[in-house]
Amino acid sequence: MDYYLQILLIVGIFITLTLSLNLINGFCGQFSLGHAGFWGAGAYASALYSVYYALPMTNSLNMLLALIVGFIAAALCGLLIGVPCLRLKGDYLAIATLGFGEIVRITITMTEKVGGPRGFINIPHWANIYWVYTIALITIFFMFNLKRSAFGRAIISIREDEIAAENMGVNLFKSKLFSFIIGAGIAGMAGALFAHTQQFLHPSNFNFMWSVIILVMVILGGQGSVTGSVIGAIVLTILPEFLRFVGGTISEWRMTIFPILLIVLMMSRPEGLFGAQELRWRFKKEKA
Repeated sequence: MDYYLQILLIVGIFITLTLSLNLINGFCGQFSLGHAGFWGAGAYASALYSVYYALPMTNSLNMLLALIVGFIAAALCGLLIGVPCLRLKGDYLAIATLGFGEIVRITITMTEKVGGPRGFINIPHWANIYWVYTIALITIFFMFNLKRSAFGRAIISIREDEIAAENMGVNLFKSKLFSFIIGAGIAGMAGALFAHTQQFLHPSNFNFMWSVIILVMVILGGQGSVTGSVIGAIVLTILPEFLRFVGGTISEWRMTIFPILLIVLMMSRPEGLFGAQELRWRFKKEKA
């Protein structure tokens, strides 16, 4: 039972993480490869608060403060990387964000107060499945409303054509910076949830490969699709575990079968499962 609960917790955290990257990559069209850095910044900052500076309050209030700390720390990182780098485009921006992610990881590794290369231990178990899915649902609600808003459409217009968006009066730099700050902040909250459910952090949890995995979740679901991000996070978290329990040759080769399935899917549907569309339920009214 603990195993299945752990999988549910990881699924919820990755839903929030994938949505946060979708705001940057999917909505705004900025190619970020350092999202694990924002995740790690939020995780370590919130854990630093809970281990050393927690206030004499209930666990729920302290968890709320830890989430706020994680959001602010990661959002500040988004601001720091966004201001100098958002005038870059495409591969150049990807390289800059990749470098930032490695800076965060190396800084964590060199900081003894948070355990350095040994990892950060004794983090309070303040988060649970209710916290994880409450934040995930709030993030989904926020993303849907942002996508339908005038400002959200302005951000999406940057992805489609920057020159046309600028000619229509969209402030490119401010819109991109907003996406980076809010996307990073949401990733920071996912980091806070991760820290307070796992109770242990290690710099290897936030390396470049995790940035790639989160990006694959966004691409699999469909860039710009909120529904797609949710489905992509669920599929890519559960599928490797499902293959583990199939047994026989499949279980032994699961880490080979898994990427092959992804390659086949991307070749057959390169825009992702949903593209930029959303899943909608339509009910037909019966005539009296």
